[in-house]
Amino acid sequence: MTSTLLVVQIVLAVVITIVILLQKSSSIGLGAYSGSNDSLFGAKGPANFMSKLTMGLGLLFVLNTVVLGYMYNQQRDKSAVDKIEINSLIPQTPVQQATPAAPNTAPVVPTTPAK
Repeated sequence: MTSTLLVVQIVLAVVITIVILLQKSSSIGLGAYSGSNDSLFGAKGPANFMSKLTMGLGLLFVLNTVVLGYMYNQQRDKSAVDKIEINSLIPQTPVQQATPAAPNTAPVVPTTPAK
């Protein structure tokens, strides 16, 4: 799901960039390539339509960013190391071996001093 939203985020960034460059400005920018503006968008031209389109795409971009941030935040406690399966002949916990108790071989201390 996060990979799909990441692809949508990249596509939205590219589309927003194109729409902003197509808007009419004081130096015209790439708006000169939009063609005749009174046949498709009405008498006022594409200014109102493009500004609404930019606002809508910007809103989608922000919402997608918030959702992506939430989803990545939910995955912060998960690690790739936790998913590794360890199949080894070495045991994970030490094995307790039954060893016989050593006999008490402490030297006997005489109670009377030797002369």
